[in-house]
Amino acid sequence: MLEGVSDATTPAAARSAALDELLRDLNPEQRAAVESGVDPLLVVAGAGTGKTATLAHRVAFHIASGVHPRRILLLTFTRRAASEMLRRVDGILRRMPPEFANGASASGAVWGGTFHSAAARLLRLHGRAIGLEPDFTVMDRSDAEDMMGVARTDLGLGSKGGNRFPLKGTCLDIFSRCVNSRAGLDEVLRSAFPWCLEHVDSLRELFGAYVDRKAAANVLDYDDLLLYWHALLESPDGAREVRRRFDRVLVDEYQDTNALQSEILRMLCPHGTGLTAVGDDAQAIYSFRAATVRNMLDFGAHFPSARILT
Repeated sequence: MLEGVSDATTPAAARSAALDELLRDLNPEQRAAVESGVDPLLVVAGAGTGKTATLAHRVAFHIASGVHPRRILLLTFTRRAASEMLRRVDGILRRMPPEFANGASASGAVWGGTFHSAAARLLRLHGRAIGLEPDFTVMDRSDAEDMMGVARTDLGLGSKGGNRFPLKGTCLDIFSRCVNSRAGLDEVLRSAFPWCLEHVDSLRELFGAYVDRKAAANVLDYDDLLLYWHALLESPDGAREVRRRFDRVLVDEYQDTNALQSEILRMLCPHGTGLTAVGDDAQAIYSFRAATVRNMLDFGAHFPSARILT
């Protein structure tokens, strides 16, 4: 038994003592972030400042405060990062009396993973709300390129005009940026692929054919997972079912989210209640998937009741 817990005269006092034990290794700034309430929270933390420890402790703190692990969604940018985070959460919870750990290990109950893995899991459960059958297949990059290539060939888009028509990989990159940036094809071409501007009409035709092929085969590409999650949250029935699953949503590396991911979070947590985002605006690196540091900079505008801690 932890020191102080055995002498506690009330369950509330016992829980308070246990939570103090959980927070013992944190500095004042980290502790403030971990103990912050349910209002939307943005933690701005540079490299080497213990942001991973802070996020892991916040997950553990939620569980020790009475939130069931399966009602927590932890979003990271790699499966390995999620596994490591949840391993650390389990280690923190092992210091707690069992009555405050909700009877389950975090790694076995928390919804932990990438945006895309969470999307796939939710779509298998609730996709019928938007007409998506749960037995859909997710194509990897190679398969998506091949399908784009077949559509490109069938439309006769080899050499057209002065410049050679973009290769299938470039076409998929353009399509992906349109999806993730929430921008139109013309805007994406002007800003990121200006050498392809002369093919705008053919690309629009190609992307329509690509979308039709995916629908006919009941397959999604990597970016579709986010697009369909977004569509699910636009559906009244789908949004209700998804939102009721989670009391807390935590996001790591928030500086590397894109416009589509930011919209998903705002739809998942319309008022930001229970939302925690952690990021470093000096380390935005995944721009190839249309990531934008504006999501961090605009957090307070997106969630007016937000608390921002460094």
